[in-house]
Amino acid sequence: MEHKEITRSIIGAAMAVLNELKPGLEERLYENALVLELTTRGHTVQQQLQYAVHYRSQLVGTLIPDLIIDGKVLADAKVVSALTQTHLAQMLGYLTVTRLDVALLLNFKESTLAWRRVVRGGVATVRPPGAAGAAATLLPAASALSSMAEMSPAQQLPN
Repeated sequence: MEHKEITRSIIGAAMAVLNELKPGLEERLYENALVLELTTRGHTVQQQLQYAVHYRSQLVGTLIPDLIIDGKVLADAKVVSALTQTHLAQMLGYLTVTRLDVALLLNFKESTLAWRRVVRGGVATVRPPGAAGAAATLLPAASALSSMAEMSPAQQLPN
């Protein structure tokens, strides 16, 4: 399955979880429900997998991303007022450590799911809720990080 198909399925699963659980609960509850929903949809899901982080050949700690789906896409559940530059930067770091290429930030704070797709290797997509079916627009990762806070959902580029 391609990254695009996997991310679409993850977003659909996240919407189903949000519709049933409703917004504003603890992140871990959405994460656990998402594991169940994705498994039901035929995906392989690894939850809280540990990655050693090294600096100059020395172990400095462990990174534990929320979910890795089909060994290809990292997904991180959030319950925050808004996804920020910090969240995007964190996902870029996670992608570097895990050596995966695609991550999804999923925000369960409101009644409409908000998400951001982050791609390792220089591009990120910014997608507001309700922009389904729009043409894809890729931004350089640094540009997406620096300009995201300035853009309202109506101004953000659809994927």
